[in-house]
Amino acid sequence: MSQMHQRDEGESATCRLAYDTAVKNRSHLPGIISGLVASSRDRELFAHVDAELIPSSEKVVEVIQRTRRLLFPGYFDGQVLDANRIEYAVGMEVTDLFETLSQLIALSIRHDCQRYQLVCTHCQERGQEEAVRFLEALPEIREVLTTDVQAAYDGDPAARTIDEVVISYPGALAVTVHRIAHRLWQQQVPLVPRMMSEYAHSITGIDIHPGASIGSSFFIDHGTGVVIGETTSIGKRVRLYQGVTLGALSLPKEEVNRLRGAKRHPTIEDDVTIYSGATVLGGKTVIGAGSVISGNVWITQSVPPGTRVFLAPPKLIFRNADGAANAR
Repeated sequence: MSQMHQRDEGESATCRLAYDTAVKNRSHLPGIISGLVASSRDRELFAHVDAELIPSSEKVVEVIQRTRRLLFPGYFDGQVLDANRIEYAVGMEVTDLFETLSQLIALSIRHDCQRYQLVCTHCQERGQEEAVRFLEALPEIREVLTTDVQAAYDGDPAARTIDEVVISYPGALAVTVHRIAHRLWQQQVPLVPRMMSEYAHSITGIDIHPGASIGSSFFIDHGTGVVIGETTSIGKRVRLYQGVTLGALSLPKEEVNRLRGAKRHPTIEDDVTIYSGATVLGGKTVIGAGSVISGNVWITQSVPPGTRVFLAPPKLIFRNADGAANAR
């Protein structure tokens, strides 16, 4: 038998084995499919069956990107905007944003209406009405965002230009998305605001619930790990550093439903600075105006205005190469 013939037979046997193995493994698939279908009908398990389509994450991101282009003309357009082109560019962007956002809002309303058997609120008409309300609010949102960007530039010596802040600062992106999402939250649009905030969270590491109320000239420095809960109220000219948590006290399971929508997160008054790693918890906790909260502190009670809160300096041990230790 020639070597070529032997090789052909060997390859044929290998291919046959691979085929038989594939057939055997695929024979398990019908049983797997049946099990998954059966579990999807189990009301104790979570499944989104026989319900309206969920708003698309891709469309939510598209709305954010289109809105950013309107809030910061020329920064994210991918084209030079001059006096002759800007009216056309803005007109096209507004028209496209209206169509996308009105459909997205209508879908989110229809989803909740059908899934939770709510009274019909004419979702298509409401979608268009809420989109118009949102678009009308863009000049106001833009004015507030201008103060946020200026606060970031004024408060960070590392910022070379305003453009650098707008284009590259994660805090600026997170706050921009929050201003957009918060407006839709105020308009009681379902699902979409929270999807927006979680998109920003995934990109920046900054978690701001769209329900949080935040005043002008707000600056998040560095930002990674910042958490701001739903009922947090933040005044003007507040600065947070990375790792700050403005959260709620832990609740027993039976208390959770009773406190949905209630004030559970702290109030931060004007001109407060909170340094990295600080945790401020509780709906009755108020950090008074002009206070400074040092890093890594844990606060569950109110702080009077103009107060500086800090930990006692730790005792550091310096051990020399010869093993001798000195405390400082």
